[in-house]
Amino acid sequence: MIKLLAVDMDGTCLDPRSRMTDRMLNALRSAAKKGVIIVPTTGRNLECIPHRLAEGNLRQAGASDIRAGSALFRYVISSNGARLTDLKEKKTLFAASIPPEESLRLLRNCRGIRLGIASHIRHKYILQGRFLTTAGLLIYGKDAKGISCVRDMEEFIRRNRCEVEEFQFYFLFPGARKKVCSVLENHPALHGASTGLYMEVYSGNASKGRAVTELGRHLGVKKSEIGCIGDGENDLSMFEASGLKIAMGNAVKELKDQADYVVTSNRWDGAAEAIEKYILGT
Repeated sequence: MIKLLAVDMDGTCLDPRSRMTDRMLNALRSAAKKGVIIVPTTGRNLECIPHRLAEGNLRQAGASDIRAGSALFRYVISSNGARLTDLKEKKTLFAASIPPEESLRLLRNCRGIRLGIASHIRHKYILQGRFLTTAGLLIYGKDAKGISCVRDMEEFIRRNRCEVEEFQFYFLFPGARKKVCSVLENHPALHGASTGLYMEVYSGNASKGRAVTELGRHLGVKKSEIGCIGDGENDLSMFEASGLKIAMGNAVKELKDQADYVVTSNRWDGAAEAIEKYILGT
């Protein structure tokens, strides 16, 4: 029996236009009512989790807010596992950050590369420059509550001595990805996961799988009682930490190869299908 369900957001619970459907939200609610611990597990920072999910969480909790104990979810794994947060206690249960000195060295080494630079700091999404910030607001829409703009990322981190949960380097010109990969070879304490558009860089101690394992230990939930649903390269570690592994139809091949089940794509509510079939048994 699955007691804890870790669910990825983008590409999994969200459709190709980054929307959460009624069917998806209702499937999560039904699983929560059955007693399953729902854990949004995302590359996003905490304050940019999908607004429908956040609003649904508060609505289900009722007028007395999330502390009522009847919320849709209590725990969130954000920034690719760099943070595990208990919303009820307003407490960080696990953290794996990039120290300020390492962050500044990374940024210095990337100075000659034409990149858009963003970071997750203190649960917020920090973007360098007005152009990238405007693009972020357009892309995230109502999910953009946690977005802030800074003129210079290096200066911001140096002045505030910030630990960084995650960097995102957007490739503005051809060849940028290869150059960032080359820079990362000189930062063995960091890990990078990329798409064709950008690369996420975070501590080598951070992963969705490690955060899921830490939460299972905290709650006394065994690996065999943990289920997960995902689509991307950053979900591979989550699969290693779970007893039930479900891949989306739009998932990368490596994830499908490791999955117990493969459902339809996020275009057709594959994650809702997975919950209905393998968690609720409907």
